[in-house]
Amino acid sequence: MEGGAAANSDTTAGGAAAATGGVQIKPSRRLPDFLQSVNLKYVKLGYHYLMSHLLTLCLIPLMAVIMVEVGQMNPEDVRQLWLHLQYNLVSVIVCSAFLVFGSTLYIMTRPRPVYLVDYSCYRPPSRLQVRSDQFMEHSRLTGDFDDASLEFQRKIVERSGLGDETYVPEAMHYLPPRPSMAAAREEAEQVMFGALDNLFANTSVKPKDIGILVVNCSLFNPTPSLSAMIVNKYKLRGNIRSFNLGGMGCSAGVIAVDLAKDLLQVHRNTYAVVVSTENITQNWYFGNRKSMLIPNCLFRVGGAAVLLSNKSADRRRSKYKLVHVVRTHKGAEDTAFRCVYQEQDDAGKVGVSLSKDLMAIAGGALKTNITTLGPLVLPISEQLLFFATLVAKKLFNAKVKPYIPDFKLAFDHFCIHAGGRAVIDELEKNLQLMPVHVEASRMSLHRFGNTSSSSIWYELAYTEAKGRMRKGHRVWQIAFGSGFKCNSAVWEALRHVKPSPKGPWEDCIDRQLCSFAVTCVPDSVAYQNYSYGCIVSTTKNNLERPINYYEKLLTRGRNQLFSIATFHRSSGGCCF
Repeated sequence: MEGGAAANSDTTAGGAAAATGGVQIKPSRRLPDFLQSVNLKYVKLGYHYLMSHLLTLCLIPLMAVIMVEVGQMNPEDVRQLWLHLQYNLVSVIVCSAFLVFGSTLYIMTRPRPVYLVDYSCYRPPSRLQVRSDQFMEHSRLTGDFDDASLEFQRKIVERSGLGDETYVPEAMHYLPPRPSMAAAREEAEQVMFGALDNLFANTSVKPKDIGILVVNCSLFNPTPSLSAMIVNKYKLRGNIRSFNLGGMGCSAGVIAVDLAKDLLQVHRNTYAVVVSTENITQNWYFGNRKSMLIPNCLFRVGGAAVLLSNKSADRRRSKYKLVHVVRTHKGAEDTAFRCVYQEQDDAGKVGVSLSKDLMAIAGGALKTNITTLGPLVLPISEQLLFFATLVAKKLFNAKVKPYIPDFKLAFDHFCIHAGGRAVIDELEKNLQLMPVHVEASRMSLHRFGNTSSSSIWYELAYTEAKGRMRKGHRVWQIAFGSGFKCNSAVWEALRHVKPSPKGPWEDCIDRQLCSFAVTCVPDSVAYQNYSYGCIVSTTKNNLERPINYYEKLLTRGRNQLFSIATFHRSSGGCCF
């Protein structure tokens, strides 16, 4: 639950120390500059993954050469070859045996493709929405927070990137709040069953056809388990392989997909369902320790259900194919292990404590992850440039910064875990992305808040709702979680993907009030209206210019990130 959101903690509030001497919020370390160091052992790990598919890579050019040679043969060549083979029966038998053996070995050992048939993100009812001012007023009326804690939460909320249409569970709408086991179960059922009902309706898959079920929820693990609740609700078959992952943070959604992928390699011709959610009802913090207050400000209700298949017949109707999953775990380091830690405060109240070193630890995990992922996805030109600078630095001890590959050449869309505005800002900067690449993350954070492990699915749904997903496009989902973990999943679109019915953005993709980055350009202020996908320039003549004009300015470094503003469609105004 805490993984990405926590990274927003101190940076979100950075620079917000009260001039009145009230709340003091110390800025934390930012993500480290990836240009400074690259660990060679993780590069080797990535190339180990690449070399594991060396047999396939070698067979492809060999088969291509054979096909070219066969295509150049004329009837006389074929007749001479036949006469030659009649007198070399032993050679024919040996070659045939090798051919059959090689083909059988390849078919038996090759990984089975895993297809994403469809997925569904839960959209809670409007009665559960909470505005920022409502959140603060409600926090004050509970009587659990002192003035310093309320001021701290106000500053976090103002800089969080969350809008006024996010959702909190029903128990938190009461005064006083009513957290209980029954209320937590009700929240879990609403989210999981809501997403699954829509998924089964959109795919026409019967629950009895599901052979594998993986559920991940970090902080709510009742008995019977959440997976057992789903089995009971939908009367799934008795021999289903069900798993319940707990305590693994915001990156557990990718872990659940990886587990389902491995199971689909073993169990043929079946479906796997992955359910990713988080539960807020019993995990709201009612104390005054500032390091434990941030999840209250960022986490909101949400969940997603994903249908995976290893059936070849499902390729035609599937949206995506799973290409790679790369997982990084820093739990062996004590500081990383404790940077997101559930514990009691001095008053005995339970919450999730966030370390001031969280951003630096997240940056280290991300650097390890992308260093391993790079050789699997980057074009050869980028890999050669990367290795040239790396070798120069390692062998000659040259003061040369390693070349950081351009991941925009490997991916068309980025789904960065919407843990907080600071996380998104830092990844945009360090990975040298354009505003459009982090648009889905910013908009998901604004509309739904931090929905933990399911946030990457809300972001993918946003990209589809915008009509931007085309056949062959590659998507990079990247998530952070307690432990500390950084995990990546790479998907390839199998067709032009349209949003599924009853999607999370269906009611707001063309009308929502949104947050966005404001950029300063000479004699004007340019900002990207993420709702409509255009750049608007406020100048003396109030002219509009195309998006690539400002992208060129960004590339040249002539403008800089200025602030976060809010765009009102009705007024066309920009307020700071």
